Amino acid sequence: LIIEKPSGMLVHPTDKGEKNTLANWLIKKYPKIKKIGDDPNRPGIVHRLDKEVSGLMVIPITQESFDSLKKQFQKRTLKKRYIALVHGAMINSQGKIDQPLERDKKTGLMKVQSNEHTGKPALTIYEVIKKFINYTLLKIEIKTGRMHQIRAHFYSIGHSIVGDSLYQTKDLRKNHRRAGSHTLEKKVLDKRIFLHAGLLKFKNLSGQWCKYESPLPKELKK
Repeated sequence: LIIEKPSGMLVHPTDKGEKNTLANWLIKKYPKIKKIGDDPNRPGIVHRLDKEVSGLMVIPITQESFDSLKKQFQKRTLKKRYIALVHGAMINSQGKIDQPLERDKKTGLMKVQSNEHTGKPALTIYEVIKKFINYTLLKIEIKTGRMHQIRAHFYSIGHSIVGDSLYQTKDLRKNHRRAGSHTLEKKVLDKRIFLHAGLLKFKNLSGQWCKYESPLPKELKK
């Protein structure tokens, strides 16, 4: 299955046992999917998107397909591309962020770790689509699939993603407190982040490349 996950939907339940998740929806619609995958709590789930992030996901509904896609993710041959709007003007028209990530024990969030022996390798590649006065629209590819990778990487270089309530630089937090609820960003992106998985490319079981694209949701395009 190729789906467009909406912003606000969890991919699978956490230890809180949420019911309104993609995994629960899949079980109701395709009961046989219960047996697909590595984890019964994540049937057919071979990759994830954060709850706040929208966009394309591939859902294998046979074990053979699951194993094939899992290998492609592990070998990094599968291609995923995101569209993001970040705060500030990016100086370079393209670049990469090659910094290991690890979970901060105090906050639970991901952070860049200069010591490669403790953090997990993470590589993010970006290209500028359009520059605005205070923002930059980017095309992003990730070569590794770490938790919150894009969000943590751009936060680490001082360009937090618009609408991201978790990874905000100090100056942004100050500005938001000062501006209150009257800013355009607050009105439009109060419940979501400007990050969308817009392209997915992988090989099917016949070895043929499959490519899918998803346009920006209306609220982000606006």
